[in-house]
Amino acid sequence: MSNLSFGRTELPMHQSSVLRESLSYDLEACTELMRGGSKSFFAASKLLPVRARAPAIALYAFCRLADDAIDLGEDQDQAMQDLKSRLSAIYAGRPIAKDADRALTVVVHRYGIPCGLLEALLDGFLWDSQGRRYDTLADVEAYGARVAGTVGAMMSLIMGASSDTAIARACELGVAMQLTNIARDIGEDARNGRLYIPRAWFREIGMDADDWLANPVFDARIAGFTQRLLLRADALYRRGEFGLAELSWDCRPAIQAARLVYAEIGRQLERSGLNSVDKRSVVSTARKLALIARAAAVAVKVPALPSVALSPVPAIQFLVDIVSRERDPLAAQQPWTVPSRSFDERVEWMVDLFGRLEQRERVSR
Repeated sequence: MSNLSFGRTELPMHQSSVLRESLSYDLEACTELMRGGSKSFFAASKLLPVRARAPAIALYAFCRLADDAIDLGEDQDQAMQDLKSRLSAIYAGRPIAKDADRALTVVVHRYGIPCGLLEALLDGFLWDSQGRRYDTLADVEAYGARVAGTVGAMMSLIMGASSDTAIARACELGVAMQLTNIARDIGEDARNGRLYIPRAWFREIGMDADDWLANPVFDARIAGFTQRLLLRADALYRRGEFGLAELSWDCRPAIQAARLVYAEIGRQLERSGLNSVDKRSVVSTARKLALIARAAAVAVKVPALPSVALSPVPAIQFLVDIVSRERDPLAAQQPWTVPSRSFDERVEWMVDLFGRLEQRERVSR
C-alpha cells in the first residue's frame, strides 16, 4: 500500500450538483463504443441495471487510463505521482479537467468508495511496471488482490452490497479472474519479460524460471503449471458465487455472466491442451451468449450458501478491512439524479474517452 490516506470530504451542494452533471452521458452510445473495446466487460455490463452500469463504466475508464499511464509511460515513478495527485484532487472534490477524473469523482462520493481501494489498485499497476517477482502462489494472489480484487470491492459497493461477506466474495471473484488471465496469457507475458507463475513451482521440479523466461516454450511442465492456476481459480470462482445472494436481484445476472465467461476461458484452455504459450484461448461469441443467457437464472435463484461461514482468503483480507474501516455508510443514501442535457453535451466527453480506450485495445491486439 502507498502512504496516501485520504478521508472522505463532504462537498458543498452546488459542487455536488456540478459533479453529478459530469457523469451525464448517453448510455446506449457508450455501450456501442465499448463493444469494440473490452469484450468481456461489454458483455457483462449489458446485464447491469442502468443505475449501476453508468458508474461501472466510469470506474472502468479511470482504471484503464491509470493502467496505461503507468504501463505505457516513459517515467513510471512520475506517472504514479501524477496519479496520486489526481486521486487526492478527486477525493477533495476538485478533480482536474479530465473526463475520467470528473466521472470518478461523482462515483466515489456517491457510493462512499474508500480511497484505500484505489491506492491498492495503483500499487498493483506499479508492481507490474517494476517487474516484481512472485515466488509463491500467495504472492501471485496478493498481486491479483490489488489489480482485480479492488475492482470487485468497488463494484460491490456500486451495486449496494457492502457487508464484509459481500466484499470478501467480490474480491475473491476478482482474484479468480486474474488467475484466469494469468493462465491464458503465459506466453504473451513471458515475451514481455513478465512471469506470474510462482517461481517456487519451477524450483519444485528442478526448472530455472529465468532460463525459461528467456526462451519460453510449451511443454508438459508448463501445462501442469497452467492447470494448477486454473484449479485455484475454480476454487475462488466457487467462493465468489456465494456472494450473489448479497446482491440485489437485478445485479446478479451481470456478475454471474462475468464469472461464467471468465471460467469458460479456463475450460477453453483445457480443450486446447493447456497451451497458452503459443496461442491465446478465446471464448466464442456463441458460447459467450449461451453463458450470458444461463446467467439470467440467478436473478430468481441463487446458489445455496455454504453450511459454514467462509473466512476471506488471506490475500484479500486487507481489502475487506479497508471497506469496513473507511466506507461512509450514508453515501448510498445521498440523492442521485442525472439532469437532462442535449445529446451533444451528453456524449461529448464519452466519445473522446472511450474512443481512446478502443484505439488502445486495437493496437494491443
